[in-house]
Order: sequence, then C-alpha cells, then structure tokens
Amino acid sequence: MAGGAGTLIMGVQMSHILLIAHTPLASALRAGAMHVFPEAADAITALDVQPQASPDATLAEAERALAQVPESESVLILTDVFGATPCNVAQRVADGTRTLLLVGANLPMVLRAVTYRHEDLDAMAHKALSGGMQGIMLVAGTAPQNQNRRAVSHDQARDHHQQ
Repeated sequence: MAGGAGTLIMGVQMSHILLIAHTPLASALRAGAMHVFPEAADAITALDVQPQASPDATLAEAERALAQVPESESVLILTDVFGATPCNVAQRVADGTRTLLLVGANLPMVLRAVTYRHEDLDAMAHKALSGGMQGIMLVAGTAPQNQNRRAVSHDQARDHHQQ
C-alpha cells in the first residue's frame, strides 16, 4: 500500500473515509461512527448502494463523492462484500495512491479508521484493518472470563470409576 499525502491542519495530517456499501449499511456505519466521534462528521461520507442501482450510476455517485473531498486529502474507501457492486465500484475509483480500499467493513473497522484519520493513509488503512479483524470474535460459546462452563457436581456415582 502506498501512503497518501492528506491535508495538514495545524500540523496534523487528515484523511477522509468513504463508505460504499449495500443500503442501509454505509449510512448505518457512518451513524455508528458519529455516535462515538460526532466531531468527525466532515471526515466520513456514506454512499448507500440501492438494489436497483446500475453499476454505472453507482460509479458516477462514487466519483461525485470523491470529487467533494479536497485533492489534498487522502481517502480510505471501505466497502462491505468483495465481488459485489459496491466493491466493484470502489475498485474502479481507488487508485492506490490517494485512495486505498478495504473490503469487509464493520463498525470496529470504521471506528479505528476514524481514530487514526490523522495518520498517513497507509497507517490508517492498517489500523482500520486490524481493528476490523480484532472486532470479530466468537463470544457465544465462551464462558465469562474463560471459565469452565461445566456445572460442578458432587455426585460421586458419576466418578465411581476413579475410586
């Protein structure tokens, strides 16, 4: 991955986040990020891809969204499913220099991207990627504090073979 320049504000580099996903996921991820980071509203754009939207129309919308971001800012594009229309469109607008693309967007990934939007694009992308992966875990099958879930039984008949 190549890092982008980004905007410098008071000595701090800024990057933008563009969410392109099946409706209503992009807007929902943005809303989740705004719940935690309301000050980052200008740094995140959501493009919800409607089921009936053609890839060409979606591409035009993505290009308009990118055109709204100052040229001096780098852009991390996050999309939901590899191979689907949002990802295919994102691949067409991502240039690998000013923009980088991550697929498999989830809220932990978005929150990490927002947290590190002051880093260069490459660092921000890697932080977002690790945040997204670390946000996925099996919890339902895990006992609280990794304690054994088996009930303690004092029934010696069950353990008669050990006597």
